[in-house]
Amino acid sequence: MTLIHLREYIDACFTGIWIETDEPDEAIQEVRQLSQTADWTLSVWDIANGFEASDGSEAADPLAALDLFGTHASHTGTKLLILRNFHRFLGSPELLQKLSHQLTTGKHQRNFVLIVAPVVDIPVELRKQFLILQHELPTREKLLEIATEIGSQPGELPEGDEREQLLDAASGLTRQEAEAAFALSLVREGKLSPASLWELKTSQLKQNGLLELHRGQERFADLGGLNTLKAFCERTLRTRSANSLAKPKGVLLLGVPGTGKSQFAKALGNETGRPTLQLDIGRLMGSLVGESEKNIRQALSIAEAMAPCILFIDEIEKGLSGVQSGQVGDSGVSTRLFGYFLTWLNDHQSDVYVIATCNDISRLPPEFSRSERFDGLFFLDLPVQSQREQIWSQYLERYQLDVSQTLPDDQEWTGAEIKSACRLAALLGVSVTEAAEHVVPVAHTAREKVTQLQQWASGRCLSAELPGLYQQRSASQRRRARPEGDPALN
Repeated sequence: MTLIHLREYIDACFTGIWIETDEPDEAIQEVRQLSQTADWTLSVWDIANGFEASDGSEAADPLAALDLFGTHASHTGTKLLILRNFHRFLGSPELLQKLSHQLTTGKHQRNFVLIVAPVVDIPVELRKQFLILQHELPTREKLLEIATEIGSQPGELPEGDEREQLLDAASGLTRQEAEAAFALSLVREGKLSPASLWELKTSQLKQNGLLELHRGQERFADLGGLNTLKAFCERTLRTRSANSLAKPKGVLLLGVPGTGKSQFAKALGNETGRPTLQLDIGRLMGSLVGESEKNIRQALSIAEAMAPCILFIDEIEKGLSGVQSGQVGDSGVSTRLFGYFLTWLNDHQSDVYVIATCNDISRLPPEFSRSERFDGLFFLDLPVQSQREQIWSQYLERYQLDVSQTLPDDQEWTGAEIKSACRLAALLGVSVTEAAEHVVPVAHTAREKVTQLQQWASGRCLSAELPGLYQQRSASQRRRARPEGDPALN
């Protein structure tokens, strides 16, 4: 919710406004400031204290609060009533009727009712009479004000790039959370630094349960091959700072399981200095009516508040497969989630770079992969010989194995299977050739699906390794293939 929007709705005589917020005091203070500017009369009521500046005699009666609001005088003609957590009382038929009447007559008397609550739980009788606004998280400018107040002593507030890193870490926190994180940083380190903020943010995201903040150490150097994909993503993100009109959206990664799709998404965040947020669509599904839709709005709102960031959605086909199959058992929840997410992908202007991975494109609706949803659809095939050599070298060194030992026949192996062989060799104290006897490649266990995936991607997807479209290769071609050309020009 922005103040300018709220004033427009009041001027347009929307008598019922529901403000969804986890910071009621902050939201009420913003409305109070706007009321002073616009010369409106403002009353605030809650069950514990009744109306502000009263003796509290009417505190226990929400029905009386609506009656008393009509008697409050206003020299300007416009009166606002803020009801805190009033959703708790809307199960009463008398209260529903009274509130509905208040909203109807308010258009003539310019009386406005604003309910401030952490959830949107509007009874069906009132849904047409309320406009829903979402209270926005603090902007970077507001976070800087908070940091300046907390770190008021010399040397406590960093300058330059360190200050920008501090604000990056604070983005997505509420005012109360930001104040607590800044204070914790001062207690621990004697100055404001990002470390304590990332710790608190990780904890808050886990409590929320919708997003998970990944703080791993993956780098592109740890990921063999995928040269074109790496260069393309780095180049589009660099362009973001050079040309504000050309905003990157992200990439959809289709590929054989174990070819590095998830690891790439996590490594990209570290390579570009962006936090990586992982969204599990399955967690968005709620048991209450409207809860799933609220969850996806909240998750994407948090991601936008934490921009610039990477939003990583792993195996997205599993969360959206019901849309393609025509599933009706969830009362259309999957369809509504999918529609909202598609609209956001197409229209959002925030610096949120989306990386979605998929193992089975047939389970995704066709409109999901069309142009302008993503910057590109890349296919990650089984690694060619040169890639496998690089991956062997990395994992032999990581697990402190003999790099000169004879390697097993790794034709049609993925990077995950090479890693598994090296880990087992270190665990069992044997050579990688012996450890390979315990590894069954996915190209063997799911040969038909892998072949079908390669055939579908051929001529339809960009290659993650070579510039241009992916073309299915024979086994002999995969053994000989070596990357060439400028991968960033894909």
